Amino acid sequence: MPHTLLLVDDEEKVLEFMEPFLRQEGFEIVTAKTGKEALQKAKEVKPSLVVLDWMLPEMSGIEVCRELRKTSRVGIIMVTARTDETDKIIGLEVGADDYITKPFSLRELAARIRSVLRRTEGKENHVEMMQRGELTISEAQCRVWKRGKEITLTPTEFKLLLTLAAKPGVVYSRLQLLQNALDDDFLNDERTVDAHISRLRKKIEDDPSNPVYIQTVYGFGYRFGERE
Repeated sequence: MPHTLLLVDDEEKVLEFMEPFLRQEGFEIVTAKTGKEALQKAKEVKPSLVVLDWMLPEMSGIEVCRELRKTSRVGIIMVTARTDETDKIIGLEVGADDYITKPFSLRELAARIRSVLRRTEGKENHVEMMQRGELTISEAQCRVWKRGKEITLTPTEFKLLLTLAAKPGVVYSRLQLLQNALDDDFLNDERTVDAHISRLRKKIEDDPSNPVYIQTVYGFGYRFGERE
């Protein structure tokens, strides 16, 4: 079955720019022009991925992203005309999996969409559960529980956790996590990893300021704490 994309932008010409090309690429397309409409459409059609403009009427793309993340792991790519690094980090910290800056090429957009979708697709041939401390991780289901209570992670957060937890004690550089965990040849900003790690810690750590699972190795990168 083809993946369904929800394209959210208040400018008709932008939607007309993206929609035909993405349909030719094999995606089903649903569109929305406001933040509230985006949330309603997401609830109705349950898209595989949302391409979400930052500046929207009624509520911003950041607010929409934050609301989606309360209940959904759907892939989210923020589209923004903002070039300031801080703005991009904000988008990632509220739960976006990737960002793309206007103007952008349609081929780059399609590549980023496929990259995020790869992170969301479980591998059916891996059915075992991974136990790490109080965390239970299911690769096949892309789900995580702590003390029996499920934790909602974004696809990117889950892939980062899975990569680190699979080899406790092994140190991964930010570049390695970009290339291996995020499976993305286009994100060259290593600080995006820090943003995702920060958000992941807030979800799985009892004390994010003193993490026991996702540990920083200063000058190198990150590792998963060796604990049973």
